[in-house]
Amino acid sequence: MISQKIQKALQGSSAIRAMFVEGNELAARVGRENVYDFSLGNPATPAPAALNEAIKQLVDETDPLVLHGYMDNAGYPDVRQAVAENLNKRFGTAFTSHNIVMTVGAAGGLNIIFKTILDSGDEVIVFAPYFGEYKSYAANFDAEVVEVAPDFETFQPDLMAFEKAINEKTKAVIVNTPNNPTGVIYHEETMKKMAEILEKKEKEIGHEIYLISDEPYRELVYDGNQEDFLTKYYRNTIVGYSFSKSLSLPGERIGYVVVPDEVENADQVIDGIVVSNRTLGFVNAPSLLQKAVAKCLDEKTNLAFYDENRKMLYEGLQKLGFHCIKPEGAFYMWVKSPDADEEKFVAAGKKYNIIMVKGSAFGCAGYVRLAYCVSHETVKNALTAFEKLAEDYGLYTE
Repeated sequence: MISQKIQKALQGSSAIRAMFVEGNELAARVGRENVYDFSLGNPATPAPAALNEAIKQLVDETDPLVLHGYMDNAGYPDVRQAVAENLNKRFGTAFTSHNIVMTVGAAGGLNIIFKTILDSGDEVIVFAPYFGEYKSYAANFDAEVVEVAPDFETFQPDLMAFEKAINEKTKAVIVNTPNNPTGVIYHEETMKKMAEILEKKEKEIGHEIYLISDEPYRELVYDGNQEDFLTKYYRNTIVGYSFSKSLSLPGERIGYVVVPDEVENADQVIDGIVVSNRTLGFVNAPSLLQKAVAKCLDEKTNLAFYDENRKMLYEGLQKLGFHCIKPEGAFYMWVKSPDADEEKFVAAGKKYNIIMVKGSAFGCAGYVRLAYCVSHETVKNALTAFEKLAEDYGLYTE
C-alpha cells in the first residue's frame, strides 16, 4: 500500500498536467492544428542558438570525465562565480560563488530551501492566485500553506490580510513575480510595504521569517517594466531561479538558489541548502547544463514573440466581452469566468477544442488561466473559437 501522504498528493494531482494530457489526447483525435491548448507553460520559442553552440563546444572540447563527473553538491565553483558576477552586474549586488547553489530547476531549489528552513507544523504564506505545487512542496516537509487573497481589482497582494495571517508558526512567505498565473508584477511600492510588515512581525514573534522569491519569469516583462531583484527590499530574502523560461529549457531542469550574506545565519542556511541538495537525491545540478548556461547568462528568449501573443490574445478577448487582467510579465492570461462555476466554463471551452486551466487550481476560483506561450497561429485561430464560446455566454454579438 502506498503512503498516506502520497495518497493525499494523488487526490490533489496537478490540474495543469491533467489538462495538458487531455489536450494531447484531443490532438490525437482531431489534429494538433485544431486544438487550442493553453494549459501548460511550455515555451514555444527555441533556446538561443548560443546555448546549443555552448553545449556542442563543451562536448567537443572538454574531458568527458570532467564534464560528466561529480562536483561539489553546490555546483561548479566557476559556474557559481559566473552567476554571482552576472547578478552583480545587472542588479548592483555583491555576491560571490559562496552565495550561489546550482539546482535542479526552480522546483528543486524550492524543495532544498524548504527542507533547510521548515519544521513540521510550520506555515508558509502564499499569495493567491499561486502556483499550486507550492502546497505540495510544503507538504513534503509537513508544513502548511496559508493562502492570502489578492486585491481583486489589481491582483496585487492584499497586504492587510497578509499582516493578519502572520503568526508564530509563520516561517516563510513565497513571492512569485512576474506572477504565475496572472502575469501581474509586484511593484516596488508593494515590495517595500511587504518588507515593512515582515520586519515588524519578525520583532513581534521573535524569529526570522524568510521571504522566498520564486523567479522563473524574472526576464519576461513588458511595457517598459524593468527586471527586479527582491533581495534589496528585505534582508531575509532567498531567491530561487530557473532557466526554464529565460532560455526556453524547461525539460533540462537547471537553476540556482541565492542566499545573500545579509540573511540571518547565512552560512548555516547555505550549508543546509547544500546538504539538502544531496540528501533529497538531487546530489548536484546537471553538470553539462551548468557549464552551458554559464556561457549564456546574457542570452534571452524571444520576448517579442510572447509580447505579440499577449497583445493579440488580450485585445481579442476584450473585444469578445471577456474580462482579463492585462499581463505585465510572464506568459499567462488570467480571465474572469463568465460562469460562476469556472469548471463549467472550462468544460464549455472543450466543445470548441479550447484547453484552459481552472482558477481553483491556483487557489482562486472564478477565473481561468491561459498560457499563451504557443504559436501565433494557435492564438489567432483560437480567437475564432473563443468568439463561439462568447456567443454561448451572451458576451458577444456582432
